[in-house]
Amino acid sequence: MANSAALEGINGLRDIRRSPASHLAAALEAGSVQGKVVLAEGPFQTMAGVRVDPRSEEGSRIAAATGGLPARCGDVAGADGVSVLWLGPSEFLVVAPEQAHDSLGGSLIGALTEALADAPGQVVDLSANRTTFELSGPRARAVLEKGCALDLHPRSFTTGTALNTEVGNIPVVLHKTGEESFRLFPRASFADFLGRWLLDAMREYASPEVP
Repeated sequence: MANSAALEGINGLRDIRRSPASHLAAALEAGSVQGKVVLAEGPFQTMAGVRVDPRSEEGSRIAAATGGLPARCGDVAGADGVSVLWLGPSEFLVVAPEQAHDSLGGSLIGALTEALADAPGQVVDLSANRTTFELSGPRARAVLEKGCALDLHPRSFTTGTALNTEVGNIPVVLHKTGEESFRLFPRASFADFLGRWLLDAMREYASPEVP
Protein backbone atom coordinates (compact mmCIF):
# COMPACT_ATOMS: atom_id res chain seq x y z
CA MET A 1 0.00 0.00 0.00
CA ALA A 2 2.85 2.37 0.88
CA ASN A 3 4.53 1.82 -2.50
CA SER A 4 1.21 2.37 -4.28
CA ALA A 5 0.65 5.64 -2.42
CA ALA A 6 4.18 6.80 -3.25
CA LEU A 7 3.64 6.02 -6.93
CA GLU A 8 0.37 7.95 -6.94
CA GLY A 9 2.18 10.88 -5.34
CA ILE A 10 4.88 10.84 -8.03
CA ASN A 11 2.26 10.70 -10.79
CA GLY A 12 0.46 13.61 -9.16
CA LEU A 13 3.65 15.68 -9.22
CA ARG A 14 4.07 14.92 -12.92
CA ASP A 15 0.57 16.26 -13.59
CA ILE A 16 1.22 19.65 -12.01
CA ARG A 17 4.88 20.35 -12.80
CA ARG A 18 5.85 22.86 -15.48
CA SER A 19 9.13 23.03 -17.35
CA PRO A 20 11.06 26.35 -17.32
CA ALA A 21 10.11 27.16 -20.94
CA SER A 22 6.64 25.61 -21.02
CA HIS A 23 5.04 29.05 -21.38
CA LEU A 24 6.97 29.49 -24.65
CA ALA A 25 5.74 26.25 -26.25
CA ALA A 26 3.36 27.95 -28.70
CA ALA A 27 5.97 30.59 -29.59
CA LEU A 28 8.65 27.95 -30.19
CA GLU A 29 6.35 26.07 -32.54
CA ALA A 30 5.25 29.22 -34.38
CA GLY A 31 8.80 30.54 -34.65
CA SER A 32 10.25 27.34 -36.07
CA VAL A 33 10.74 27.28 -39.84
CA GLN A 34 10.51 23.75 -41.17
CA GLY A 35 13.35 22.91 -43.49
CA LYS A 36 15.48 25.75 -42.08
CA VAL A 37 15.59 25.88 -38.30
CA VAL A 38 13.46 24.31 -35.57
CA LEU A 39 13.51 25.13 -31.85
CA ALA A 40 11.91 23.05 -29.10
CA GLU A 41 12.31 22.50 -25.40
CA GLY A 42 13.34 19.04 -24.25
CA PRO A 43 11.89 19.21 -20.74
CA PHE A 44 12.44 17.06 -17.68
CA GLN A 45 15.79 15.56 -18.57
CA THR A 46 17.47 13.78 -15.70
CA MET A 47 20.71 15.65 -14.89
CA ALA A 48 23.35 14.99 -12.29
CA GLY A 49 26.44 16.96 -11.38
CA VAL A 50 29.28 14.59 -10.59
CA ARG A 51 32.64 15.38 -9.03
CA VAL A 52 35.02 12.44 -8.97
CA ASP A 53 38.61 11.64 -9.87
CA PRO A 54 38.20 9.58 -13.06
CA ARG A 55 41.45 7.71 -12.31
CA SER A 56 40.19 6.47 -8.94
CA GLU A 57 38.32 3.31 -8.07
CA GLU A 58 35.13 5.29 -7.49
CA GLY A 59 35.70 6.99 -10.85
CA SER A 60 35.75 3.56 -12.48
CA ARG A 61 32.48 2.68 -10.74
CA ILE A 62 30.87 5.93 -11.95
CA ALA A 63 32.11 5.21 -15.47
CA ALA A 64 30.58 1.74 -15.33
CA ALA A 65 27.23 3.24 -14.26
CA THR A 66 27.16 5.84 -17.03
CA GLY A 67 28.91 4.04 -19.88
CA GLY A 68 32.13 6.01 -19.52
CA LEU A 69 33.63 9.35 -18.48
CA PRO A 70 35.01 11.89 -20.96
CA ALA A 71 38.78 12.30 -20.83
CA ARG A 72 39.25 15.92 -21.91
CA CYS A 73 37.58 19.25 -22.57
CA GLY A 74 34.86 18.98 -25.21
CA ASP A 75 34.52 15.20 -24.99
CA VAL A 76 31.18 13.46 -24.40
CA ALA A 77 30.97 9.88 -23.16
CA GLY A 78 28.15 7.56 -22.05
CA ALA A 79 25.94 4.80 -23.40
CA ASP A 80 22.31 3.62 -23.52
CA GLY A 81 20.88 7.12 -23.72
CA VAL A 82 23.17 8.57 -21.06
CA SER A 83 25.47 11.47 -22.04
CA VAL A 84 28.36 12.51 -19.81
CA LEU A 85 29.68 16.00 -20.59
CA TRP A 86 33.14 17.19 -19.50
CA LEU A 87 33.02 20.31 -17.31
CA GLY A 88 36.46 19.97 -15.72
CA PRO A 89 39.16 17.36 -15.01
CA SER A 90 37.04 15.93 -12.19
CA GLU A 91 33.63 17.50 -12.90
CA PHE A 92 30.96 16.13 -15.22
CA LEU A 93 27.33 16.74 -16.18
CA VAL A 94 25.37 13.52 -16.65
CA VAL A 95 22.23 13.81 -18.80
CA ALA A 96 19.63 11.16 -19.60
CA PRO A 97 16.03 11.13 -20.86
CA GLU A 98 13.45 10.96 -18.11
CA GLN A 99 11.82 7.89 -19.61
CA ALA A 100 15.14 6.07 -19.34
CA HIS A 101 16.15 7.33 -15.90
CA ASP A 102 13.29 8.92 -13.96
CA SER A 103 14.52 11.83 -11.83
CA LEU A 104 11.53 11.48 -9.49
CA GLY A 105 12.88 8.61 -7.47
CA GLY A 106 14.49 7.01 -10.52
CA SER A 107 17.50 4.84 -11.04
CA LEU A 108 20.24 7.11 -12.40
CA ILE A 109 20.80 9.34 -9.38
CA GLY A 110 20.65 6.35 -7.08
CA ALA A 111 23.08 4.37 -9.23
CA LEU A 112 25.58 7.23 -9.26
CA THR A 113 25.26 7.79 -5.52
CA GLU A 114 25.77 4.09 -4.89
CA ALA A 115 28.79 4.01 -7.19
CA LEU A 116 30.43 6.93 -5.36
CA ALA A 117 29.58 5.42 -1.96
CA ASP A 118 31.64 7.04 0.82
CA ALA A 119 34.55 8.00 -1.41
CA PRO A 120 35.62 11.64 -1.93
CA GLY A 121 33.43 13.35 -4.51
CA GLN A 122 29.88 14.46 -5.05
CA VAL A 123 26.68 13.45 -6.85
CA VAL A 124 23.99 16.16 -6.99
CA ASP A 125 20.59 15.88 -8.67
CA LEU A 126 20.47 18.90 -11.02
CA SER A 127 17.35 17.87 -12.92
CA ALA A 128 15.48 21.01 -11.80
CA ASN A 129 18.54 23.25 -12.18
CA ARG A 130 18.62 23.38 -15.99
CA THR A 131 16.38 22.86 -18.97
CA THR A 132 17.21 21.78 -22.51
CA PHE A 133 16.66 23.61 -25.79
CA GLU A 134 16.99 21.59 -28.97
CA LEU A 135 17.93 23.58 -32.06
CA SER A 136 18.13 21.85 -35.43
CA GLY A 137 18.11 22.44 -39.16
CA PRO A 138 20.44 23.79 -41.85
CA ARG A 139 20.36 27.28 -40.31
CA ALA A 140 20.86 26.20 -36.70
CA ARG A 141 24.57 27.00 -36.70
CA ALA A 142 23.93 30.43 -38.24
CA VAL A 143 21.45 31.22 -35.47
CA LEU A 144 23.96 30.32 -32.76
CA GLU A 145 26.74 32.27 -34.45
CA LYS A 146 24.78 35.48 -33.87
CA GLY A 147 25.53 35.26 -30.16
CA CYS A 148 28.20 32.63 -29.51
CA ALA A 149 31.94 33.32 -29.53
CA LEU A 150 32.93 29.71 -30.22
CA ASP A 151 34.13 28.68 -33.67
CA LEU A 152 31.11 26.55 -34.63
CA HIS A 153 32.40 25.51 -38.05
CA PRO A 154 32.15 21.70 -38.38
CA ARG A 155 35.94 21.46 -38.71
CA SER A 156 36.33 22.91 -35.21
CA PHE A 157 33.09 22.05 -33.43
CA THR A 158 32.52 18.46 -34.43
CA THR A 159 29.50 16.27 -33.74
CA GLY A 160 29.70 14.88 -30.23
CA THR A 161 31.45 17.93 -28.77
CA ALA A 162 30.12 19.81 -25.73
CA LEU A 163 31.58 23.01 -24.27
CA ASN A 164 30.74 25.68 -21.71
CA THR A 165 30.06 28.94 -23.51
CA GLU A 166 27.60 31.81 -23.79
CA VAL A 167 24.74 32.21 -26.26
CA GLY A 168 23.09 35.62 -26.26
CA ASN A 169 25.18 36.44 -23.15
CA ILE A 170 23.56 33.51 -21.31
CA PRO A 171 25.89 30.81 -19.87
CA VAL A 172 25.07 27.43 -21.37
CA VAL A 173 26.56 24.04 -22.02
CA LEU A 174 26.39 23.63 -25.81
CA HIS A 175 26.33 20.07 -27.14
CA LYS A 176 26.48 19.34 -30.87
CA THR A 177 24.40 16.19 -31.26
CA GLY A 178 24.40 15.94 -35.07
CA GLU A 179 25.59 17.67 -38.22
CA GLU A 180 22.67 20.11 -37.98
CA SER A 181 21.49 19.69 -34.39
CA PHE A 182 22.47 21.20 -31.06
CA ARG A 183 21.35 20.97 -27.45
CA LEU A 184 21.67 23.96 -25.14
CA PHE A 185 21.57 23.54 -21.37
CA PRO A 186 20.84 26.90 -19.68
CA ARG A 187 19.99 27.28 -16.03
CA ALA A 188 16.24 27.28 -15.47
CA SER A 189 16.16 30.95 -14.48
CA PHE A 190 17.59 31.93 -17.89
CA ALA A 191 15.23 29.76 -19.96
CA ASP A 192 12.77 32.54 -20.80
CA PHE A 193 15.43 35.01 -21.92
CA LEU A 194 17.38 32.46 -23.97
CA GLY A 195 14.24 31.04 -25.59
CA ARG A 196 13.14 34.50 -26.68
CA TRP A 197 16.67 35.38 -27.86
CA LEU A 198 16.80 32.26 -30.03
CA LEU A 199 13.37 33.00 -31.48
CA ASP A 200 14.48 36.50 -32.38
CA ALA A 201 17.66 35.17 -33.97
CA MET A 202 15.57 32.74 -36.04
CA ARG A 203 13.13 35.37 -37.25
CA GLU A 204 14.94 36.21 -40.50
CA TYR A 205 14.57 32.64 -41.76
CA ALA A 206 10.78 32.91 -41.77
CA SER A 207 11.03 35.36 -44.70
CA PRO A 208 11.64 34.28 -48.29
CA GLU A 209 15.31 34.37 -49.22
CA VAL A 210 16.33 37.21 -51.50
CA PRO A 211 18.10 35.90 -54.63
